[in-house]
Formats: sequence, C-alpha cells, structure tokens
Amino acid sequence: MDYKQIKKLMDDMGESKLDSLEIEFPDGVKISMTKSSDKKVILNDSSKTVIEASAPMSVPVVQKNTENSLVVSQQEENYKIVKSPMVGTFYNSPSPDKEPFVKVGDKVKKGQVLCIIEAMKLMNEIESEFDGEIVEICVNNEDVVEYGMPLFKIK
Repeated sequence: MDYKQIKKLMDDMGESKLDSLEIEFPDGVKISMTKSSDKKVILNDSSKTVIEASAPMSVPVVQKNTENSLVVSQQEENYKIVKSPMVGTFYNSPSPDKEPFVKVGDKVKKGQVLCIIEAMKLMNEIESEFDGEIVEICVNNEDVVEYGMPLFKIK
C-alpha cells in the first residue's frame, strides 16, 4: 500500500461517522485508525473490560467491588518502569524449577537480573535500570511481550 492510498484512507475515515477502523490485507499489512475525540468509553463485560480515552491521562486503576460493577480512579504513578527491549516470551525464573528472579516487595539494584525474555531461541537477561523496590510485575510467566511493554514498576 503506497502513501497516496493510505492518505486517501485517512481522509475517508475523517469524513465518515466511524470512530475506529482496523484493516488487515492479504499481504500481511495491518492498518488501525482511531479518530480523536473527547469521549471516554467504559464497557463492563464479564469477560473483558475496555477503557478508551483520547485525552492524555494517568494510568487508570480498575477495581471490581462486591456489586460486580467497576470503580475507575485516577492515580498519579511516580514509578520507574522497566520496559521490554524486544518481542519475546517473558520468564520470571532461570528455569521452571527455580525461584523467580524477583517478587513484589523485593529491593533491587541497578544491573540486577529481573527476568529473561526468550527471542528467537536466545535467552536474554533483562537487568534493572534503577535501584528501588518492585511494586508490580506487569506480566505473567510465559506471557508473550511486545517491544516497549511495561514489565516491572519500581518505586
């Protein structure tokens, strides 16, 4: 798909009533577009929760209370985020029978190994970029992670 075709698609999207569009072409090219708007959509489904917002905002904290409804609150997060430097599979320990490298509440030092990401049969040790305490592990063991995806929050 060339630039003119993409530009035409963007113009058509802008003139339409659609809010978002996702297209996957047979040659493997994927295009995803979303119109900018000031509306916020919160959906509650027993299997999924989707929160969309176009305006800049802090990370929402979603909690389920006893009445099965959602409570969304904004919290300022002053955490340092360790992000995935590559696409691959996340492992929290050196082998399945070993203890995890780190757990929530552990103190870590800069350069300490936090996890392993397997990419193309290579095991890549991911080291902490910061000194601090692990506040949250954002992915589960053996999850597939994307480039730039948050792995750890450090306080």
